[in-house]
Amino acid sequence: IALFQHGERAFDHVILLPTKSKGFGSSLTPTLLLQFINKEGNILLTLSAESSVPSAISSLLLELDLHLPSDRFSVTVDHFNYDTLSASEKHDVLLLPQPSGPRKDLKTFFAADGLIAFPRAVAQELGSSSHLLTPIVRAPETAYSYNPKEEAETVEDPFAVGSQVTLVSAMQARNSARFTILGSVESLEDAWFDAKIKALGGKEVKASNRDFAKHLSAWTFMETGVLKVGNVEHHLSKAGFGNSNIVQSGYLNPRIYRIKNDVTFNFELSEYSFDHFDPFVAPPEDTVQLEFTMLSPFHRLDLQPISKTQNSTKFSTAFRLPDQHGIFSFRVNYKRPFLTNVDETREVTVRHFAHDEWPRSWMISAGWVWIAGIWTTVIGWVAFVAIWLWSEPAYQRSRGKKTQ
Repeated sequence: IALFQHGERAFDHVILLPTKSKGFGSSLTPTLLLQFINKEGNILLTLSAESSVPSAISSLLLELDLHLPSDRFSVTVDHFNYDTLSASEKHDVLLLPQPSGPRKDLKTFFAADGLIAFPRAVAQELGSSSHLLTPIVRAPETAYSYNPKEEAETVEDPFAVGSQVTLVSAMQARNSARFTILGSVESLEDAWFDAKIKALGGKEVKASNRDFAKHLSAWTFMETGVLKVGNVEHHLSKAGFGNSNIVQSGYLNPRIYRIKNDVTFNFELSEYSFDHFDPFVAPPEDTVQLEFTMLSPFHRLDLQPISKTQNSTKFSTAFRLPDQHGIFSFRVNYKRPFLTNVDETREVTVRHFAHDEWPRSWMISAGWVWIAGIWTTVIGWVAFVAIWLWSEPAYQRSRGKKTQ
């Protein structure tokens, strides 16, 4: 199997299942898999405690700062959250509730009603150096990973315990390519889609593996969590104080603005869900923001949803341009886990005032004193000249001729 043909991807998605061989061959080396991700390809990797992890896969995961147990047959067990019907002795079938988002300001795409069964899962430990890794399903506080072939009454120095154990994790690259690691390939089997499970001290219910597998594969293969940018508009505000006598008022997306103009920015965003686009709705504690930036942001404003169509949400904000001329950019940089990255930029020029756009002196209150002084001087000079011209000096009449 060749992942590339003529330098381009031959496939959009790849599923890697556990194998008994030591590797996947020369066509699926860690370097080629990373190149596949760099070409915006998506990978779903499944693991199982019944099969050893190939060294190529271990090397690939180390590149992503994700660690697996050194014992190739390690399994995750929990003596409090297990299926009493199928794992009453080994306790290696974990029953976990539907996963919630790692943060309250993130959307979750993996919710499923009821409990999810993870048989013979391989533990994963996420490193702290990569912010692209995100846990989807963490093990309970009472879970731990160990090698069942070591017949010991106690487990010393386990690989990971409690919330350190991640059963399902994901990595979304900067180009929005997705790489998902599922620690239990058995959870995708048909037998577990309709299986009856029973937690310790609970009732017998149906497993929710089918719904979870549907949501997990849909997210990995770009069927959910894909954002699409629609119309991007910016124009002068109609009622802006600094927009009087502007010729370009009413034009969309002008290339030149003037300092201190009042500007309105509109941005449409849609979210793909399985087979159609829906209006994007941000989580309650998250906002889509606009940056008006040159080298660094001069403004960072929240975009407020103002209207919705059948498949998009229109966000908008209004602000006054800074008192600085130069080359600026309207930038929407929205990057969140589980959502494709949005980085839209529109470049504009901001000029200074033209010679006939400065406010007149009588409109500036600080200049009224100087204007009053000028007119006082003018009026005083006119009054002086008038008085001087109309005031006849007193002359004495001569009484006779002068004699020498």
